[in-house]
Amino acid sequence: MLLAIDAGNTNIVFALVAGRDIKARWRIATDPRRTADEYAVWLSQLLALEGYARSDVDAVIVATVVPRALHNLQVLSQKYFGTEALIAGQAPVEWGIAIDVDEPASLGADRAVNTIAAHALHAGDLIVIDFGTAATFDVSDYTGAYKGGIIAPGINLSLDALVTAAAKLPRIAIEAPSSASVIGRNTVDQMHIGIYWGYIAMIEGLVSRMKAEVGRPVKVIATGGLATLFERHTKVFDAIEPDLTIQGLAMMWEKAHIR
Repeated sequence: MLLAIDAGNTNIVFALVAGRDIKARWRIATDPRRTADEYAVWLSQLLALEGYARSDVDAVIVATVVPRALHNLQVLSQKYFGTEALIAGQAPVEWGIAIDVDEPASLGADRAVNTIAAHALHAGDLIVIDFGTAATFDVSDYTGAYKGGIIAPGINLSLDALVTAAAKLPRIAIEAPSSASVIGRNTVDQMHIGIYWGYIAMIEGLVSRMKAEVGRPVKVIATGGLATLFERHTKVFDAIEPDLTIQGLAMMWEKAHIR
């Protein structure tokens, strides 16, 4: 089976994949200092809990936006799974799509992988919104070419900045307000309204502007852990693909081995 690893700024997701079927997934906080041995101890226990062993993994693919984390993930693959990890974007798993922007090399691996997966699952012009540490809005055309996008602060990052900078504001959970009213009667309600409905307004406003600029029908695909939280109160999403990056990594690995 394939171990697909998506190393983001906040978390690293490990997923066990058979074909395109995700058998199990685990998440750990990103720490570039974490060693291959630490990963192996943690993963071995989680594999066992799901009824698998390290010997069930015969291939590894990694997408990372944290360069300092890559070395230890490569060592993990070599030492504990007996295979060289494939790195998304590098031979033999190059992107295989046009990156039509001013600085193609600066595009985050997760955004390229999301674009590949989204176009394998949905036809036409697309906007892919990934709710992570940052919220990224990525536009690709009907040929699958990546055309550009937007990077905005993630909702947790926005809340952290607000609470850190304002001494009297409490830390609150990320959740939809209990009322549809946007006039809060106390501090906590006002914070929920500002964070949640403010984020909804940002999503809808940016998507509207992007669609107008594209000038053709566009399908909006959302991914990331908070996508379902926003889905309840906006109609801007055409589809939710919670495992888009992992699906894209599995597709890239599969394509490299069919050649």
